[in-house]
Amino acid sequence: MDRVVEWSNVTWFLTALGAVVVLITRVRLGGTVVDGTGHGAGRHGYSAILLRLHTIVGVVTLVGWVVALVIGRREIALAMLAGWWLLTVVGLLLLTRWLPSGGKHSEDTQSDSWGSGAGLSVLGHVGMLLGVCYFTFVAVTDRL
Repeated sequence: MDRVVEWSNVTWFLTALGAVVVLITRVRLGGTVVDGTGHGAGRHGYSAILLRLHTIVGVVTLVGWVVALVIGRREIALAMLAGWWLLTVVGLLLLTRWLPSGGKHSEDTQSDSWGSGAGLSVLGHVGMLLGVCYFTFVAVTDRL
């Protein structure tokens, strides 16, 4: 029995996961921004502008991507790839907050549970990178 890859099913699934990454990033980081930066013990701060950019680009890209998938317009999908790549880069930049700050007076990074530590963020944003590679593949090879 031959199995045929249902590109559209995989694409919709990864689109939904992309929406979850944008939402969870906003929820997890949105409440910790103080004076324009978010901080954690022994971690770098991050810019509130970077978080805002992640959210805005994520929402606009998701809406445009869904429109492209629904109406089947490859041109829109190709344009939305720029948004997906920008979203991925900004998300990976937000991951740098988990790097040790290395400051003389900084505390060691506190160990967090899976849901509140770096694990979920790494999984989401590295997964987003792989998903965007897939989106690029299906858009460029006209498999939408």
